[in-house]
Amino acid sequence: MALSGMRGLSVFISDIRNCQNKEQERLRVDKELGNIRTRFKNEKALTPYEKKKYVWKMLYIYMLGYDVDFGHMEAVSLISAPKYPEKQVGYIVTSSLLNENHDFLRLAINTVRNDIIGRNETFQCLALTMVGNIGGREFAESLAPDVQKLLISSSCRPLVRKKAALCLLRLYRKNPDVVNVDGWADRMAQLLDERDLGVLTSSMSLLVALVSNNHEAYWSCLPKCVKILERLARNQDIPQEYTYYGIPSPWLQVKTMRALQYFPTVEDPNTRRSLFEVLQRILMGTDVVKNVNKNNASHAVLFEALALVMHLDAEKEMMTQCVSLLGKFISVREPNIRYLGLENMTRMLMVTDVQDIIKKHQAQIITSLKDPDISIRRRALDLLYGMCDISNAKDIVEELLQYLKTAEFAMREELSLKAAILAEKFAPDLSWYVDVILQLIDKAGDFVSDDIWFRVVQFVTNNEDLQPYAAAKAREYLDKPAIHETMVKVSAYILGEFGHLIARRPGCSPKELFNLIHEKLPTVSTYTVSILLSTYAKILMHSHPPDPELQNQIWSIFKKYESSIEVEIQQRAVEYYALSRKGEALMDILAEMPKFPERQSALIKKAEDTEVDTAEQSAIKLRAQQQAQTSNALVVQDQRPANGAPPLSVGQLNLVKMPSMSSNVDDYPADPRLSQENGALATVNSQPPPADILSDLLGPLAIEGPPSSSVHPQPSPTSELEGTAVESTAIVPAGVQANSVQPIGNISERFQALCVKDSGVLYEDPYIQIGVKAEWRAHHGHMVLFLGNKNTAPLVSVQAIMLPPTHLKMELSLVPETIPPRAQVQCPLEVINLRPSRDVSVLDFSYKFGNDMVNVKLRLPAVLNKFLQPISISAEEFFPQWRSLPGPPLKLQEVVRGVRPLPLIEMANLFNSFHVTVCPGLDPNPNNLVASTTFYSESTRAMLCLIRIETDPADRTQLRMTVASGDPTVTFELKEFIKEQLIIIPTATRVLTQPPPPTPPVVQPTSAPAAPTDPGALLAALL
Repeated sequence: MALSGMRGLSVFISDIRNCQNKEQERLRVDKELGNIRTRFKNEKALTPYEKKKYVWKMLYIYMLGYDVDFGHMEAVSLISAPKYPEKQVGYIVTSSLLNENHDFLRLAINTVRNDIIGRNETFQCLALTMVGNIGGREFAESLAPDVQKLLISSSCRPLVRKKAALCLLRLYRKNPDVVNVDGWADRMAQLLDERDLGVLTSSMSLLVALVSNNHEAYWSCLPKCVKILERLARNQDIPQEYTYYGIPSPWLQVKTMRALQYFPTVEDPNTRRSLFEVLQRILMGTDVVKNVNKNNASHAVLFEALALVMHLDAEKEMMTQCVSLLGKFISVREPNIRYLGLENMTRMLMVTDVQDIIKKHQAQIITSLKDPDISIRRRALDLLYGMCDISNAKDIVEELLQYLKTAEFAMREELSLKAAILAEKFAPDLSWYVDVILQLIDKAGDFVSDDIWFRVVQFVTNNEDLQPYAAAKAREYLDKPAIHETMVKVSAYILGEFGHLIARRPGCSPKELFNLIHEKLPTVSTYTVSILLSTYAKILMHSHPPDPELQNQIWSIFKKYESSIEVEIQQRAVEYYALSRKGEALMDILAEMPKFPERQSALIKKAEDTEVDTAEQSAIKLRAQQQAQTSNALVVQDQRPANGAPPLSVGQLNLVKMPSMSSNVDDYPADPRLSQENGALATVNSQPPPADILSDLLGPLAIEGPPSSSVHPQPSPTSELEGTAVESTAIVPAGVQANSVQPIGNISERFQALCVKDSGVLYEDPYIQIGVKAEWRAHHGHMVLFLGNKNTAPLVSVQAIMLPPTHLKMELSLVPETIPPRAQVQCPLEVINLRPSRDVSVLDFSYKFGNDMVNVKLRLPAVLNKFLQPISISAEEFFPQWRSLPGPPLKLQEVVRGVRPLPLIEMANLFNSFHVTVCPGLDPNPNNLVASTTFYSESTRAMLCLIRIETDPADRTQLRMTVASGDPTVTFELKEFIKEQLIIIPTATRVLTQPPPPTPPVVQPTSAPAAPTDPGALLAALL
């Protein structure tokens, strides 16, 4: 683009480059656009030179990222200019500014066609380039025949024919139904005899597109392709300009071999022999050298040759040679070459004859499993999975179990699934399979899907000889002080069904098994509680002779859960209690589970549905991840409910994998109002009220203060509606008696208290009390609003409207318009967290009592920390994850000042109250804290978050905070959330009944994290 003759354009570009900031640049661009628009209004007074200059300016402004919504007609009109400089500008700017559906393009079709069929080669090239870039349907309909004529014309120079081939390729790809290629087989065969390599390369690209749609019509081109490969392999008549680092036209070689792969086979023996000679020459002549560019070119040819060898199902000798060559590649230091070697060796597994040869490289493949590059580790895992059979299954599965300890979170789920499948498919005996699955659950519980433990339950149930061994192994794992919830599930189920088979062994009596299992109850989620209740019933059934003490213990548990807020748990408790009192009849009702019907493994089906087989798909996935700037190393895929029948069948069970939460059913006191007959959630108390009406109505909800002094209230997340939800100003009475109804207690304080606990009073006034009970599972929440009428007259015109922020999906059940006197209504509310945010949801609640119309807007405690799950990780897990994350936006650091001084132990307690686990011993500096948690949302699934707090012993009012996760939004929101807590939380001696400090405004993100001021601890150097 020669700008020497256009002084105005040069000055404009200099002005833009000299702008100090974006605002100056925008002002200069707006000024220039205004000038161009004014000049275009009087187009007749413009000379071709001036029009060209202004159109160039428009293109430059467009390249800077500004919208250019005028001047298109002037750009198109330059296409018809008689001189090259104006015509060149017209073609370039038109192809850049206009898309294929723009109306102005119709005006240029005739001019473009005249240039294509004209005799001026320069104009032909300009026209073909623009048509190829735009590729619209109207261009294809009008110009494709003319482009085809140019391609096969003997009078055109190679430069024009080369552009014609590429232009026709674009038109055919965009509109294959419009471009007529019937009868083109002979013409394509003629084009493959072309001596000019530029035309030949462009024609080969066109041939690849044609044979990909219909190879049957182009059989005559197959021998020509083999001859081209022979010519290139022997380096015959190859111009120097088409030789790249000594390799004859590697692009043409790759395209030719790609075209051959669209033909099903090569039938002619002479052609097949010639082709294999060429492939043999490529295999023998390719090696790893120091020059990166030559490596790239030679390996591109080599791996396309390997793909062609596999496609043609070559003789075993050549296959062996291919595997040996790939074996060299996976042992070199260059990671790209190792990746390609592993990728192509995995593809070679499709040929069953080479599996034994690939096994010779098993040790090197296992070494690649420990490579620093995650993409190489993934390919090594795929290869080990594919090459596994009965002969090497034990070795490979043991290696996978060992690798599971250090594998990053992104691979653990896939690793667990593949290890479970291999153990199932190639187990030498079923006891080894049980050992592997239990080890798998023990080492990677969070990443073991329900399908895996469902499957081991099926195997144990269907094989009687295996049942005592499985029960004994499950009993061993229960001795551990801390085991994953999935291990609790599978151990409880197996011991419930088959624990009686080992009752004579030491430590395996029914009472001892019950005590072992019951120890785990406080740490599990409500779903697992359902399984444990079934296990207790089974243990009680198999207890012979009956143990009165054990029986009373189990009955007391059943009675406790008969009033659970969870319908599933409530139903089980009621039914098991009733059944267990029938004596001998319990043996028939709770007999052992029947054998499962034989069916395809859900694990193998799941792996088939999710496996990726091509390098192209892997590359696309990797590019998408890089563009999103997210880290796979910290993303834990959460499991969805398993399809098919669950292994438990008492009642209608909902076997959905849920993580262990710190809150469980034990946190909810029994509610006598729940009906034991039908489990109804909404009842009306018709008995005369006792003296304390509030304790009767909301009993366990009227709980003030935290369970211990170490728990602090959470500040209210800010939102656009927050100003309407504080203190008594939230009350909006209607009618004559304005402001006559005032709330009882501090609304903001009640909200903050509910942010750190799951039950309590949200709002109260003289007429009504609104309580909340909640349960949180991953990114799902289940809340129940208790609306209690405190008076002897009904509350009427009751309305409740949810005002959720955009990141929450909330569904409130129907609220009755009337609440009877001294009655309580329970309204379930389902919450789904779609993405990370600190915004708060608001309940717009109103009712009428007598002449008072009360309206109150209340913040609901569905806040960010409710979707956090504490997770403790070791140093071996923490440091690789921390290092794998780059800087901003995935890792943010900020110096926080104005922090309320807290001893480290109280700061750790504060973090724990918000479901953030402090990991002791990770930071060698005793003044620092390292913590971790898992954030759940629908968009991120389970996202591990790492936090480091560096405090200054000399000044407790400031600290440096670093937060890291695999999602930029999660990192920022969690950093801001923790900062708010550190700034506004009270000291440990403060109790919840005191008024909270004012909430500071939300701090907006800065362009860059604050510079660290700490002189540097030892951990900073390590991380």
